[in-house]
Formats: sequence, structure tokens, C-alpha cells
Amino acid sequence: MDIFEEVVRMRREGERGALATIVHTNGSIPSYESSRMLVRDDGSIVGTVGGGCVEAEVWAAAKEVIVAEQPRKMIFNLNQDARYDAGLICGGTLEIFVEPILPQPVLYIFGGGHVSTAVAPLAHQAGFKIVIVDDREAFANVERFPMASEIYRSYDEAFEKIQPNSSCYLLIVTRGHSGDMRVLAWAVGTEARGFTPRYIGMMGSKRKVIAVYKALETEGFSAGQFERVHAPVGLDIGALTPEEIAVSITAELIAVRRNATGLPNKSIKISEAAHLLGE
Repeated sequence: MDIFEEVVRMRREGERGALATIVHTNGSIPSYESSRMLVRDDGSIVGTVGGGCVEAEVWAAAKEVIVAEQPRKMIFNLNQDARYDAGLICGGTLEIFVEPILPQPVLYIFGGGHVSTAVAPLAHQAGFKIVIVDDREAFANVERFPMASEIYRSYDEAFEKIQPNSSCYLLIVTRGHSGDMRVLAWAVGTEARGFTPRYIGMMGSKRKVIAVYKALETEGFSAGQFERVHAPVGLDIGALTPEEIAVSITAELIAVRRNATGLPNKSIKISEAAHLLGE
């Protein structure tokens, strides 16, 4: 099996993995420079970096790289460590670079309004695959979203076909409260069906967000289900125009994608909710 063809297939199918490549050798080693081993998320491998204890350590590191989504460089001094003396090597130094193989992140934008038309091209330029969902044909079309890989003109169809995973980002910017509630109810309920989106964001003021949360609580949703929702959506940069809002949203998407630290805690306290709703 060709490793690079398998990498392409994995990214296309939304699978994760890690690619280990020998980048430098010195002395006698059981493999060659540029030898590669691909480790899939399930632990299965394609290729080799020499076998033995070295390969076992690289495999374990690859599993950690997949989780952390951060590359790692490993150096083995084979002639100085008795652990690697298994009759397979004669000494030397081996450097291996382990990098994550991640599927292209997919941004599902629910709503085809003016903010969406600003977010879609910017997020696409940042490396996100774009999918649009809106039940209005005049808003959900290739003329408005030429970069979209897919367009749904039915929320029910989208809910049925979309199976969120760790590379999926859900952005809720529909035209009203009822649309937001409908999509958010589906989004937070995906975990109960075995799916876990990487990101759920909903546009709106704190007052609107609280109103949506409280309305859904009356339908049986718990407050804990909203803890991972980024709402109000986007980083606080004082954005006002659709273009500025698109920058703040895309910046937040990138921060989540790159596991950036220091993201603001957007959980809303009950006391704050009562104050904003005038209760």
C-alpha cells in the first residue's frame, strides 16, 4: 500500500493519523533515511521505520501526536542505550519526525445571510471546507457561496446526513430565534447520538443567547449541554460590520483548531441570566 495514497484517503474520509519519517541517520541503523511509517487512529500501521523497540516507541509517540495534534521530533542514540540492542542494530543515531495527519476541517454554516457570506470566504481561505445550510434557495446557492463544497436547502436533510466528528465545526447564524433554537437543539444533541463536533458557535447578544438556552431548557435540555457552546460567537475585538464579525468568528475557529490556550470562558451564570432577562 502506498503511504501517500493512504494519507489522501484518510483525509478525504475524515480519519486521523500520524506520519513518522526518518529525517537523519548517523552510523549503522536498521532502516534508511526517508523511511516512513503511517499510524492510523485505531493503531494500525503502514510502512516501517526499522522495527524493534524504536518502532514501538515511535508508535506510542504517534498515538500521542494524534491526540495533541502537534508534531514531535524523536532522537535515538542506538549505540548508547542497551534497550535498543536486540540483534537488529549495530549502533548509530536516528532522528524521526512524527507529524499529525488530520482531515480538512469542515465548517457547517447554518444560515445564508450577510454574516455568512462574509465568514465563508474568509474561513475557506484559512483552510476550512465550507458547507452551507439554509432553507431559502435565494440565500443558499452557488452564486452567493461559490467556495461551498456542498449546499443543503433543507434543515431536516442536513440534520439527517451530517454526522459531526472532531473535524466538524458548527456555526449557527440563522435568520431568527426559532431557527437558532432548532439548529442548536440538534447540535447539542449530537453527542447523545454518538457524534462530537469540535466546535459549536451561535451568533447573538448575551440576552438572545440566554433566551434561547432557557427556551430549550423548557423542552428538556440541561444547562450543562450548553457549556461547550461558543456564544456569543467570535473573539471580542469590538466587531460591528459583517466583515469584522467574520474576522472575529474565523479567529475563534482557528484558535479552537490549533488548541490555543487562553480562550475566554463564555459560560453564563444564572444570576447574569436573570438580570439580562429582567427576572
